[in-house]
Amino acid sequence: MSESVNPEEGEPVVEPDGTPVESPEGDALSQAEDILNGVEVPAEDAVAQGVGAEDAAELKNDLLRLQAEYVNYRKRVERDRAVAGQMAVIGVLNSLLPVLDDIDAGRAHGDIVDGPFAAIAIKLETALGTYGLKKIDATGVPFDPTVHEALIQQPSADVDLDTVSQVLRNGYKSGDRILRAAQVIVAVPE
Repeated sequence: MSESVNPEEGEPVVEPDGTPVESPEGDALSQAEDILNGVEVPAEDAVAQGVGAEDAAELKNDLLRLQAEYVNYRKRVERDRAVAGQMAVIGVLNSLLPVLDDIDAGRAHGDIVDGPFAAIAIKLETALGTYGLKKIDATGVPFDPTVHEALIQQPSADVDLDTVSQVLRNGYKSGDRILRAAQVIVAVPE
């Protein structure tokens, strides 16, 4: 095996403990990379360096396996990073749901109709909408226990199936994830 030579000084490169550093063309890792990249190592060089055809194939398989493990690791890290980001957004959205309840109550009482508070409420709702927050449509739709929480049932001749007649508290979702079910009054057939 040949030693690496420092091009600036023309002297062999050595480790701090004084052992010579092998040249890149002589180490097993660079040979394995050459095999992976399709560079054929001449048989006499491989044999001279103690690397047989079986060893080269084994090195190639090991490197392919390591490469696949690295690709899987990188994909898993990217996926975990995306999930962590989504969970952070959902945490913030959940913490702001009581504020949205207060805005809805203010609108219901006529306190937030016009003026600066109405503008702030609209800006807040728009900003939260950019992060995927949506109100669950509730009034007049068929009752769905996955998105509605029935607090009261009222018999009605006007409906053929369980239908949401009034929303007591709005429900919200982010994408397909339900953050909070809508609390509703359900009209049931008589």
